[in-house]
Amino acid sequence: MSGPKKLHVKSFGCQMNVYDAQRMADTLAREGFVETETIEDADLVILNTCHIREKAAEKVYSELGRVRRLKDEAAHHGRKVTVAVAGCVAQAEGAEIVRRAPTVDLVVGPQNYHRLPDLIARAAQGERVVDTEFPVEDKFDHLAPASAAATRRRGVSAFLTVQEGCDKFCTFCVVPYTRGAEVSRPAAKIVAEAERLATAGVREITLIGQNVNSYHGEGADGRPLSLAGLVAAVADVPRIARIRYTTSHPRDMDDELIAAHRDLPQLMPQLHLPVQSGSDRILAAMNRRHTCDDYLRLVERLRRARPDMAFTSDFIVGFPGETEADFQATLAVVEDVGYAGAFSFKYSPRPGTPAAERDDQVADTHKAERLARLQALIDAGQDRFNESCVGRTFDVLLEKPGRHAGQLVGRSPYLQPVHVTAEPSRIGDIVAVTVTSMGGNSLFGHIVAPGERPPANIGTSAIAHA
Repeated sequence: MSGPKKLHVKSFGCQMNVYDAQRMADTLAREGFVETETIEDADLVILNTCHIREKAAEKVYSELGRVRRLKDEAAHHGRKVTVAVAGCVAQAEGAEIVRRAPTVDLVVGPQNYHRLPDLIARAAQGERVVDTEFPVEDKFDHLAPASAAATRRRGVSAFLTVQEGCDKFCTFCVVPYTRGAEVSRPAAKIVAEAERLATAGVREITLIGQNVNSYHGEGADGRPLSLAGLVAAVADVPRIARIRYTTSHPRDMDDELIAAHRDLPQLMPQLHLPVQSGSDRILAAMNRRHTCDDYLRLVERLRRARPDMAFTSDFIVGFPGETEADFQATLAVVEDVGYAGAFSFKYSPRPGTPAAERDDQVADTHKAERLARLQALIDAGQDRFNESCVGRTFDVLLEKPGRHAGQLVGRSPYLQPVHVTAEPSRIGDIVAVTVTSMGGNSLFGHIVAPGERPPANIGTSAIAHA
């Protein structure tokens, strides 16, 4: 008697893809698929791709070479393996993927994951399936409700998609072309999903979207609701103790959302707010629609609302036309803000984007040298931020076992991993932890015993801007 069909999803890139992978797995669970961490055991392999990072398509084809060998080995032993490519590379490349990589049975874009069972059935009949058309039906049909049982394995933290697509058209970015125009889910559906997640044991929800703070879904009164209003609605869900959101655009950070950081204790004091460059000239060329001064004043407004706010960011170095003076302006922003961490990347052209057509591309040697200097400055700032946490006490959500026996790992309000000694039964608890040391990107501490300090101080430590 054969066992259940096994599914392996390998995700690349952004948090949207992590969420999408979970939803695909939940959708296919209803078709009898169970997830496996071992790709060699899988009957269905899905590569969930991202087109943002450098040489994204090439990395997918390289991975497909490895998958082809696994598929051939399985066939040698009489076992059929279906291979699917999903995500933004699938959307951008479409039928070109099956032409270049005959091992691929199915190509599916991000808008069509709800149709996976039918697409897989067609592939099983020998059809080479490509489905990258933007659907006529509800764009969020693929976010059909998951059962509590399916969600439980996700742990105590979960992503929840509230918005997809982007209308900003930054000149370096393919998202408007691969994910489509901005569309927001109705608030009632989001709150209902948050309630299911809470029932399944989730304590922390991260609301995600390509441009999440442009959220404008239908509210209870039928009128558009802002992200601040949505956060307040999710904060009312019992057992949801923590809320985050990502990724934000500085242009869409309004007064109501800033006030929510001041007024809602569930909204964590950590915000990913990409600036991309410190040069107004480069920001204009990127079509970011804000200046460096706009960004710095926004950071100050958020810090006035929430003094312990920690910021992370994205940076692109070597954008076409970037000079050393432009790059120095970026370094100045890093110094001014004092980030708790950041992601930095060399600019790489994306076919079909305006920046890729420019004739003033920066030499790769300059990009590599600038990236190294920027990342060193970011790393130093992250170390200062982590050092400022040593000796402080704040709430930690315990998420999973650590590497060592008797150890659990949780997340601070600022998203840092925190290691403590605790029993596995404490997973899902939010505990006061005094940080005693740091190592790499992690913190180490001990759980505060009852009566060790006044409970009113828990989680209120202000982390100074270093």
